[in-house]
Amino acid sequence: MHSRAWRDADARTLAGVIGVLTDIDDTLTRDGAIESAAQRALGDLRAAKVPVIAITGRPMGWSEPFVRDGTLDAIVAENGALALFREDGPVCTEYAQDDATRVANAARLRAVAAHIVREVPGATLSRDSAGRVTDIAIDHSEFVHLDAPAIERVVTIMRSAGMSATVSSIHINGWFGAHTKLSGARWIIHRLFGRELDREHDRWVYVGDSLNDQEMFAHFPLSVGVANLMRFASQLTVWPSYLTAGERGIGFAQVAAALLAARVAA
Repeated sequence: MHSRAWRDADARTLAGVIGVLTDIDDTLTRDGAIESAAQRALGDLRAAKVPVIAITGRPMGWSEPFVRDGTLDAIVAENGALALFREDGPVCTEYAQDDATRVANAARLRAVAAHIVREVPGATLSRDSAGRVTDIAIDHSEFVHLDAPAIERVVTIMRSAGMSATVSSIHINGWFGAHTKLSGARWIIHRLFGRELDREHDRWVYVGDSLNDQEMFAHFPLSVGVANLMRFASQLTVWPSYLTAGERGIGFAQVAAALLAARVAA
């Protein structure tokens, strides 16, 4: 492990941060609900005009209320496939793939899902599957449990079908297309702010908790894992730059507190 304690992050560097990108499940939440510490931290960041954008594997239908009620400034959902944000009114949804591609992929997604449920004992679609439009998700830790060999079997089936596949803290997600959390982050930053993320990636913080955050950990110098990331310590190949002392929403709140304190002191 090469991560440093978040409390040791340089305050002068934190004072230059212009926004926060974050996972949702087990980064902001516990048992599916945003923890009170994280909720307060999101409010504090909003008051300080620090944008917070979630980059998640959760589906469009599940994500939309968090943008509608102002909890988050925007969400990139389904691992980079779509973005939800507000522009002077209702929530807007934009897709990384065109309509024809999504329609063509829908039957392929259903076929792979059926194959997995048939071939992997205990495999079931996630309960949020009704809200998904560009991917499939197999539950491994939210409401059911799949052991490591079963998770690997699901990933193998997805990839053998030509899908991208990733494992979050609760689901195994699979989709057709080259989009990822990182491509989604680049897209939404340009869409909302007209900024090029790769030119200023050292001025954004990314907060995550799981294996599917590794691409983001690698890209952002200010990448942070909340403490429950250690659940995956034996499987991680890319570590975040920092680890918080607190788990889940408490860890996120520690990230926010340090950022806001650094801004005040600057």
